[in-house]
Amino acid sequence: MLRLCLVLLLTPFISFSQPDVQKKLQTLFINAKDGDIIDLPEGNYQLNQSLWLDGRNNIIITGKGMGKTFLNFAGQISGAEGIKVTNGSKITIKDLTVQDTKGDGIKTQLVEGITFQNVKAEWTKGASSKNGGYGIYPVQCSNVLIENCEARGASDAGIYVGQSKNIIVRNCKAYENVAGIEIENSLYADVYANEATNNTGGILIFDLPDLVQKKGGFIRVYNNNVHHNNHENFAPKGNIVGKVPLGTGIMVMATNNVEIFNNKIIDNITTGTAIVSYYISENPIKDSSYYPYPTQINIHDNTYQRPNVRATMKGRMGKMYRLKLKFGKNVPHIIFDGIADKNNAPKICIRNNNNMSFANIDAANKFKNISRDATAYDCTLPPLLPSPLAKAN
Repeated sequence: MLRLCLVLLLTPFISFSQPDVQKKLQTLFINAKDGDIIDLPEGNYQLNQSLWLDGRNNIIITGKGMGKTFLNFAGQISGAEGIKVTNGSKITIKDLTVQDTKGDGIKTQLVEGITFQNVKAEWTKGASSKNGGYGIYPVQCSNVLIENCEARGASDAGIYVGQSKNIIVRNCKAYENVAGIEIENSLYADVYANEATNNTGGILIFDLPDLVQKKGGFIRVYNNNVHHNNHENFAPKGNIVGKVPLGTGIMVMATNNVEIFNNKIIDNITTGTAIVSYYISENPIKDSSYYPYPTQINIHDNTYQRPNVRATMKGRMGKMYRLKLKFGKNVPHIIFDGIADKNNAPKICIRNNNNMSFANIDAANKFKNISRDATAYDCTLPPLLPSPLAKAN
């Protein structure tokens, strides 16, 4: 039977000067039992320490609405995350906003069955390298549902799912982040009906080395509106997303079995869709089990559009566009870096896209034989199956 946990009925806006608020909220999280509902009233709560839930099952953490219950961590002095949930199962977080955390907004780790509904994670002062890395951040989780959520201002990724499996991200909005939505080293994900706008990169599908879960894939990205992702990159120095050029719609790096279809990929000035190996990052690879090439990539039935302007001139990628690619204002919508496994040719299919243009930039050979002919990629791949989580949702 569910036991209802209630914060005291406080006035709608409460200041951090009332020291009992922090203690009461922490007590709810620490003392929660399996099956509890942690019910947070309407209000603006100024907190200075993380709220942590560990080893619990069948818990609901709920506010009164994304625009009604605010947990603000601008004065945070302890912990990094706003809310952290670890080592549990069947956890739901819904109807609240987490703001201005020192580190990540809401992090869940090693949770089987995690749901985010009507949740917002944001940094209210806008883009800054001092903002936390991730807004909504499930890692090493399974059966992950993120729906009707928002993320703004993350210095890495607004909505990030890492080293997880069986994933749905839908009906969300990500804006003013470095990466809007990122799926990293994860298996069986459906990313659909989202809006990614005014990020550096809209949607990223990456496999990276040196992680516990080595290989991701079987990712479907469809029915999304990925537009105007031309925000300056404000990632802290050394972050891999710091190499994503502004003006990137969708980027697929070093992963396999990705299907991108029925998306509107509009006015991303540098590349609508990029298919690249990890070598394009210029970072060394020390992980002997890591496979750095993309393969089984299927891009079809998308709509592309961009303004008649030059791609970014900033950063290493900007230098590449300026000095090597020399596309001028005629920038192709789809770019393949041309770095391929010599023993296993990549399977990349590009077909039936509206207003599509293409280039293989031949980065493997110092850009000597750039080709804008997509004929070799006019093929089909079998459609991927929905995420296993789709059957239950």
